Order: sequence, then structure tokens, then C-alpha cells
Amino acid sequence: MVQRFIEIGEGYSDLYELIEIANTNKHRIDKLICLQTVKDEKKMCSFVVTLHPASPGHVYPLYICREGIPQFSWKETRRYTLFTSLAAILQKEIFTIDVRHSSSFQEKDLYYSYIIGVLRMNRIIPPLQ
Repeated sequence: MVQRFIEIGEGYSDLYELIEIANTNKHRIDKLICLQTVKDEKKMCSFVVTLHPASPGHVYPLYICREGIPQFSWKETRRYTLFTSLAAILQKEIFTIDVRHSSSFQEKDLYYSYIIGVLRMNRIIPPLQ
């Protein structure tokens, strides 16, 4: 099984696309993940929706809106509320984990390899088979 990130984007409308992917694939949803990070003293997060592999495929897709959602400790943003509402509708838990910012890696592929390793180590996504 190949685990592959599919980047949607970082904007507000990209989050709507991520939510639509989740809603149209309710039967395949595996996990909802929030990756928290800090850059220049600003808290940001990425939302990830993972799907079970399509039959007969062997790709475990991880759809991501990378680091486009600001976080404030004193209030929830509209984007965060949209994602928590999705979790409530799908009756899924949001797994939250702190990670390094993608800018600390030379290439985006290295960042995604790091994230896959962190998610496997914490048993959030299945091990490589």
C-alpha cells in the first residue's frame, strides 16, 4: 500500500474542497487529522482527510490543506469550526498532533515523508504493508 499526500491548497475555498471530498467519500473516510505547527511565532494548522484505498487500488490517500489555517488560543476560527463540524457529521474523532513547519525542509517531499513517519509512529495511519 502506498501512502500519498494530495495537496488541495492553503486557502479558504480549498478547505471547502477538502470538506466536499470527505462528504462525497463518507464510506471511505479513515481519519481526520489536524497538524499543528508554528512559524515566526504564528500558530498554523493543516487539515488532513485520509481515505481507505479504493478497490482494487493500493493507494492510501491523505488529502491536505497545508498550513493555511491560522490558530488563535482565544477563539476558534471559521475554518476550524468547519472542520470540527465535518467531524461531528461523520462521527469521527480529529487526531491532533504537533509537527515541524514545512519550511524547515528543503523539499516538500521530505516534509511529507516526515509527516507520514510521525503519523505511522503514533499509529494514526496504518503501517506500510
